Amino acid sequence: MSRARCHALFLAAVSPRGATTGVAARRGLSAWPVLQEPGMEYQTNANYLEMVKRERGDPQTQLEAMKLYLARSGLQVEDLDQLNIIHITGTKGKGSTCAFTERILRSYGLKTGFFSSPHLVQVRERIRINGQPISSELFTKHFWSLYHRLEETKDDSSCVSMPGYFRFLTLMAFHVFLQEKVDLAVVEVGIGGAYDCTNIIRKPVVCGITSLGIDHTGLLGDTMEKIAWQKGGIFKSGVPAFTVPQPDEPLAVLRDRAQQISCPLYLCPPLQALEEGGPPLTLGLEGEHQRSNAALALQLARCWLQQKGYQDAGELKASRPSLPGQLPLAPVFQPTPHMQQGLRHTEWPGRTQLLRRGPLTWYLDGAHTTSSMQACVRWFRQALHRCQRPDSGSEVRVLLFNSTGDRDSAALLKLLQPCQFDYAIFCPNLAEMASTDNADQQNFTVTLDQVLLRCLTHQQHWSRLHEEQASPDPWSTPSREQGGPASLLLAPHPPHTHSASSLIFSCISHALQWITQGRDPVFQPPSPPRALLAHPVADSGAMVLQEAATVHVLVTGSLHLVGGVLKLLDPSLSQ
Repeated sequence: MSRARCHALFLAAVSPRGATTGVAARRGLSAWPVLQEPGMEYQTNANYLEMVKRERGDPQTQLEAMKLYLARSGLQVEDLDQLNIIHITGTKGKGSTCAFTERILRSYGLKTGFFSSPHLVQVRERIRINGQPISSELFTKHFWSLYHRLEETKDDSSCVSMPGYFRFLTLMAFHVFLQEKVDLAVVEVGIGGAYDCTNIIRKPVVCGITSLGIDHTGLLGDTMEKIAWQKGGIFKSGVPAFTVPQPDEPLAVLRDRAQQISCPLYLCPPLQALEEGGPPLTLGLEGEHQRSNAALALQLARCWLQQKGYQDAGELKASRPSLPGQLPLAPVFQPTPHMQQGLRHTEWPGRTQLLRRGPLTWYLDGAHTTSSMQACVRWFRQALHRCQRPDSGSEVRVLLFNSTGDRDSAALLKLLQPCQFDYAIFCPNLAEMASTDNADQQNFTVTLDQVLLRCLTHQQHWSRLHEEQASPDPWSTPSREQGGPASLLLAPHPPHTHSASSLIFSCISHALQWITQGRDPVFQPPSPPRALLAHPVADSGAMVLQEAATVHVLVTGSLHLVGGVLKLLDPSLSQ
């Protein structure tokens, strides 16, 4: 890591306007932000994953390298034992489970640390104390302290003398938590588990594995069993671990991984079992799938409390016997008032998040795999079902979508069809066209044309999916002419077909300006781009949106996209 790259991250983190890191950096693993200076190096998430794949001929070497970085920073792995860590991995819901767990334990009056990835708006979100991102001042203090230690101890003859982005932030989190004297730290795995750089933790208090699915196949394997093997790599001998119900094959892999190292692994009973005989539990995060995450978080929190000698950890109910050959069931207990309060007050932006703004309701969820998109669609449709329909005036549904990397966008869009959108909007993960305050959104390794072509592909998938429907969609409106200004593209639909109208905008801000039509009381851009409404569909749609009694907007497909939308809808997140 060069001093210039380090300086870029520092400026991004402490910028009062909230400029943070590039798209790849927000997603997570090793992309240093860029100052637009000659010769500056930029590493995308895809670049990083390719690099990791090449290096993983001897993956254990990568963990040893992380231990060396830790030692050079002034810590030993034994020092991390003081953090009383809860280590959590999984494919779906690991961030939400971490958020539930942290909030439950904070309700007990404990001082909590929380390390997560990716961030949505600012890099400081990754390192939290008592649920809040560390301040710019604290980030500045610990950033330069760690950087100088590593700089002073680097070996110029070594191929890698400084850690990459994610490793640096992981090291920094450990230093922050130790120096701020947290009572515990909830640590979310970056990717996988076995060879993730957080896995230098040698003695966590308890481990958790959320629901498994197919993701990062080039790195973790192309089957659920291979992915389960990677995730089970966080198990430690004698350290209790919990998981949620999984398909039989990956569950068997987790069981075998645990047995091989004498790790006591338990299967979480459903949340309903913990609610029996008591009041229903209210969750701060919406969506039926969050109940599984909450059930795991309760077990992790209770186990941590028990391991640390706390008495108020929930009264046991009648135990349920495990079936032969299956994992032992975790205890069924009555959640304490502190636990109930923690679940109720949990917040985790960008995941099943609702923002109500006048006639507009924003539904934000960073789902980007088929299984997480299925959960997102269920949540969105259930939320719509609960909404009171307007007494007069129309109700409009808008999809704002993007997908990056090697995601199967056609499969994701197919899952979204039952939501019956009136308009489907596609745009890159670029908050605004102006680059001066856009470092957190911009990927300098691709051009605007390339990302717009990707959006055009999404639009074409959407059009084809509607063509394949057996009957016309009653919500749809026929799309019209092709063409329009540079900020707006529309793929033509074949004649005599019905399809929901779809548009492409060149950045998130332009998309939001068209969707809101000035009706969002917070998002009030200074002036709309010229010719934004020059296209016939945009023009007619603008009138529909202006006159609608209610507008429901689902933002999904990419956490980067959700982060860019949140940055514009909630300016306080950039402060």
